[in-house]
Amino acid sequence: MRRARRWLYVTHRWIGIGTCLLFAMWFVSGVVMMYVAFPQLTDTERLMALPPIAWEKVQMSPDRAMEAAGFTRYPRDLRLAMLSEEPVYRLLGWGGERKTVSAADGHIVEHITPEQALAVAALHPNAVRPELMETVERDQWSVTARFDPLRPLYLISVGDPGGTELYVSSRNGEIALDTTRTERVWNWLGSIPHWIYPTVLRKDGATWRLVVLWISGVCIVVAVTGFWIGILRVRLRQRYASGAVTPYRGWMAWHHIAGLIGGVFVMTWMFSGWLSLNPGDFFAGRGTAREVAVRYGGNEAPQMPAEFLSKLSSGEPRPAAVEARFVWLGGKPLVVLTGRDGGRRVLDPATGDAAAISDERIFAAARRLMPDVTMTMRLRLEAPDAYWYPHHQQRQIPVLRAGFDDDAHSWFHLDPVTGDILGRTDDSRRTYRWLFNALHSFDFALLLRYRPAWDAVVWLLSLLGLIVSVSGIVIGWRRLRQ
Repeated sequence: MRRARRWLYVTHRWIGIGTCLLFAMWFVSGVVMMYVAFPQLTDTERLMALPPIAWEKVQMSPDRAMEAAGFTRYPRDLRLAMLSEEPVYRLLGWGGERKTVSAADGHIVEHITPEQALAVAALHPNAVRPELMETVERDQWSVTARFDPLRPLYLISVGDPGGTELYVSSRNGEIALDTTRTERVWNWLGSIPHWIYPTVLRKDGATWRLVVLWISGVCIVVAVTGFWIGILRVRLRQRYASGAVTPYRGWMAWHHIAGLIGGVFVMTWMFSGWLSLNPGDFFAGRGTAREVAVRYGGNEAPQMPAEFLSKLSSGEPRPAAVEARFVWLGGKPLVVLTGRDGGRRVLDPATGDAAAISDERIFAAARRLMPDVTMTMRLRLEAPDAYWYPHHQQRQIPVLRAGFDDDAHSWFHLDPVTGDILGRTDDSRRTYRWLFNALHSFDFALLLRYRPAWDAVVWLLSLLGLIVSVSGIVIGWRRLRQ
């Protein structure tokens, strides 16, 4: 027992000396991340940068666009938008392949010039004097693999006071990402150190994941051994000779007492952060399989009636929209028109008339999602709940929830306006919600309902963790000097 106890102290002391700077970094950067997220292009920002569709220039139907792109099955996503002054169809296949087809003459867009990219950037709402800065293959903000189909990227400054910079794909002219000066500066104190996100490491996703798993795993050992020692050394009844509950003085006492008070939260933060990388692929993915989406849509063939396009080009009243998505719901085709402000309308693509989508129609299509099991839940959420809430990400409210009695008790969240599948969750994802979102981000309904309470709690616990970390740094430095 004496030998085991000695190894407990030695393990915590020497691994702690090597990791206390990491702990301090995580607590400081976590507070920064509460207010400044890693740069991303939201749907709102993307739509605001698109010009209205020039319907009179649309000469190609969606069917012909799919044929020109070589799609033999209906794609994951098919939309019509403008590439500067030219209408184009943008297609996303189930294997991740992307194609852009001119809606004017059917040619495949495979490369755009810097001048075309500047014309795209000039339509951004913040654009003052767009200027091409450089062509980027990969940098700190575009490091992840999801940008690979769009590379290389034109980096363009729009010349606004906020220092907005756009990443425009040189392949198809899409705006892939936008960043502001504030985001770029604060993320060097927030997400980048918190996620251990330097470009040289993060560009290899598998290596980065392995490195972070091991680093956070070692830090879990430090947190657990420290809390264990703290319990062994505290005396609440038979106190030490000085009447204190701790035998330590100075920085050691701060480390001991703060570690006891905040130790549980330090351990749960470390454990939940480790779980965020899904070690062993224990938690299910959030995406929807192609077979499931095809059953829900009720169509797999590359076809879409769109007679309304000829009416628009011949002088019919033209709807003001910056994007048109062509989708299937329960075996029926639909076109979803989206305005620059995010407002949406659903039309029958054969006639151009408004198409009414009722909850009943959506739930009827949802029965096809999992045809071999019974639908046990038909729910319309008018307010956020524990599993669908807007903290850290955009969430549509109201939303429909369809639940099934399969082994994983799957739920699907569905858009009541368009019928889109917004997300899938099952027992493992709901467990992840509590083990990560609750323990790591404190996403509890009561705290989120009164937002200042959430800020105060996270600030207080982060301060406790910082005291533990800084005191550990001082103690470790003194021991190394000796």
